[in-house]
Amino acid sequence: MQRIRLRYTKRGRLRFTSHRDFQRAFERALRRAEVPMAYSAGFTPHPKVSYANAAPTGTGSEAEYLEIALTAPRDPGTLKDLLDESMPIGLDIVDAVEARTPGLADRLAASVWELRLDGVSVDEAARAAEAFRAAESVEVQRRTKNGIRTFDARAAVAALEAVDAPVDRPGDKACAILRLVVRHVTPAVRPDDVLSGLRAVADLAPPVPAAVTRLAQGPFDEETGTVTDPLAPDREAVQALRTEAAGSAAATASAVEGSA
Repeated sequence: MQRIRLRYTKRGRLRFTSHRDFQRAFERALRRAEVPMAYSAGFTPHPKVSYANAAPTGTGSEAEYLEIALTAPRDPGTLKDLLDESMPIGLDIVDAVEARTPGLADRLAASVWELRLDGVSVDEAARAAEAFRAAESVEVQRRTKNGIRTFDARAAVAALEAVDAPVDRPGDKACAILRLVVRHVTPAVRPDDVLSGLRAVADLAPPVPAAVTRLAQGPFDEETGTVTDPLAPDREAVQALRTEAAGSAAATASAVEGSA
């Protein structure tokens, strides 16, 4: 059995698709692309697809991950192209690698988010971000199936800064962008929780809902404060196997030549 790990996106209007909607679209793409999927056992077999830390409905993403199991080997690059052609535009398959190391979900330790705040100046956003960073804790509330839950949104935030949004058209109103790095902790701290915290500590209340996009997720480097590629260990393992195979082939060829 071969396992392939894929990175996919949720762009444009497709950010409003739910995780269940994506699952249905992806399973249709698997059938269209004639992927030799492995299936679960039991009365209702289903394709062996593992999803890792999907973004909330309504948020865009450039870095969603899943893993599929195949009954026959396929080239990851070719498989990526076939699946991407079979998916709706906006739900794009952008990367693929053969799984050669364990624990993909465990590597998704942090996310980088971009929050576009239309109607908010970069100075306002910068003051709010500074107040949030300076706070020892920022308590927010979220409604759950068990009622209202109160938790600290500050501890999970590794970085928060405000930058100017690019001007698309002359006469565009003020717009700031918040860049946010959040560790994946329990309970999970989401971008809307950070926005609630900014409202609490700095009275920052954008006039329209923020447009939220996940730019990256993966291992968190404490020294640099950056989020790295979770598929890099698999790429390195595949490259090491290729190098070893090439070395073995060269040694065999040399031995044959010597015996001749």
